[in-house]
Amino acid sequence: MANDIDETQDAVDPAEAAVALDLLLVDATHGLAYKFRPRTSTVRMGAKLALKPKTVAKRTAALATEMTKVAIGSSRIAPDKRDRRFAPAPWMNNPVLKRVLQSYLAAGKTANDLLEDAELSYDDHERAEFLIRNVNDALAPSNNPLVNPATAYAIKTTKGKSIPRGAKAFATDMKSAPRLPAMVEPNSFEVGKDLAITPGSVVYRSPMFELIQYKPTTEKVYKRPLLVVPPVINKYYAFDLAPGRSMAEYLLSKGHQVFIISWRNPTQEDRDWGFDEYGQSILDALDITRDISGSKKTNLYALCSGGVITTMVLAKLKADGKLDEVGGLGLAVTVLDQDHAGLASAVLNDKTAKAAIAFSAKRGYLDGANLAEAFAWLRPNDLIWNYWVNNYLMGNKPPKFDVLYWNADATRMTAGLHKDFVETGLHNGLVTAGGTTMLGTPVDVSKIDVDSFIVGGLTDHICPWSSCYATTHLLGGKKEFVLSSSGHVAAIVNPPTNGRAKYLVNKELPKNAEKWLAGATQKSGSWWPAFSAWLGRHGGGKVEAPKKVGNKTYKPIQKAPGSYVLEP
Repeated sequence: MANDIDETQDAVDPAEAAVALDLLLVDATHGLAYKFRPRTSTVRMGAKLALKPKTVAKRTAALATEMTKVAIGSSRIAPDKRDRRFAPAPWMNNPVLKRVLQSYLAAGKTANDLLEDAELSYDDHERAEFLIRNVNDALAPSNNPLVNPATAYAIKTTKGKSIPRGAKAFATDMKSAPRLPAMVEPNSFEVGKDLAITPGSVVYRSPMFELIQYKPTTEKVYKRPLLVVPPVINKYYAFDLAPGRSMAEYLLSKGHQVFIISWRNPTQEDRDWGFDEYGQSILDALDITRDISGSKKTNLYALCSGGVITTMVLAKLKADGKLDEVGGLGLAVTVLDQDHAGLASAVLNDKTAKAAIAFSAKRGYLDGANLAEAFAWLRPNDLIWNYWVNNYLMGNKPPKFDVLYWNADATRMTAGLHKDFVETGLHNGLVTAGGTTMLGTPVDVSKIDVDSFIVGGLTDHICPWSSCYATTHLLGGKKEFVLSSSGHVAAIVNPPTNGRAKYLVNKELPKNAEKWLAGATQKSGSWWPAFSAWLGRHGGGKVEAPKKVGNKTYKPIQKAPGSYVLEP
């Protein structure tokens, strides 16, 4: 059953901690000071609590009682066993450190209890919770070099070398945006040598994208090809990481013909690229994929922001009477319904939307560094303070991990696309027929009647799984929903070699997401095989594999990974 699943898998996988820079946040247009300033939501929280003096008094008295217990050593409050910050034994074995830790935990619990006592609206609760959580996380004793026992241990074992190493790392990281602890060394990997090495060629290049066709690895392949649409503001190679962890490599081994779009990193001159320009590129890629494969239908697999635009494209195809060119649609960690979609939707209002649009319009794009900072503060313990301790307090180098390298390989978002995403999110434009347009055509996602395979991440902090699940009641056609036990990125990079992987399935699709979860069955392993099988059922049967990539019209231009993915 769903309740049996291990959400943490004992320790947070680096891939789970990574944040994909592919979800719009108005918060990305503001600096660090903005994130910690008092907000109207906290003012309303104070006002609500002022009307509940007895509740506040009760919480205050409980905190005072707990602090007394801490002082005399009788407190039983302890960190969650899954909280890696306080895993080292000294935190609970040393009487001084134990009291420091327990005082911190007691104060944090009281702050969270008062937040719930205030009974705020959804938006105010999300904003206030964000501020309280970030302040609480920042004040954790594990972040203090004078308190954290890891600091003393590092100094002892390195004979003092950890101090200058940590200071050097801090100075380096603070020189330029996003001014956060590095999650990976910049020279840890090389794209085209360590990552994105699945054989293939660029068969088409436009000012916006390169289309890569991978070389088949089986004698027979499914007739209908798969076109992958990655997030529009990310490098594509999350789909093609190191061997053994590459979804491209895996699907090719199962007999699928695979094409993928590699978006160009836009500059100021490309400021006007928006939904229509990206949508037209997807349409062009579909035409070329069909031309090369000789198939009348193409299957699609789109991720996050790429999934949003791809869905809009399918709505246009339906309106134009051309949806029969698509065999099936796979969507991973994609939110179409922005209602209650976490902090991203909570921070959106007319004022913040206008300010955000003006910010990117002034430069012509939203820098990847701004996005990196915004997303890091969504999960500060994993993405900031974890590396603060490792890099600065202990003087260690960050781990060498492919997903983290990809995550740091940030790209820009054009001002036009930023504006389109902000306005669509503000008005939740994809939920209502005609709420937005694609290439002049009103979008009605309910008319999309191709079969769909929808994936969410149980611990996804960017695209909440329940918001991904809502797509099952927006689209037409036959839907399947799979819930990975991982977070945003790990839900995508989920190879069968991951022995800890789990996912949930439920043939029933009730309106309420929690009811779906309550009736779901847990499966061991990766969801990739299930997706491959679904693609096979929509593959149109098998044919002899092409001996070469491309065709007479679209000849190979350059070996994969192409040139756009290498552009800074």
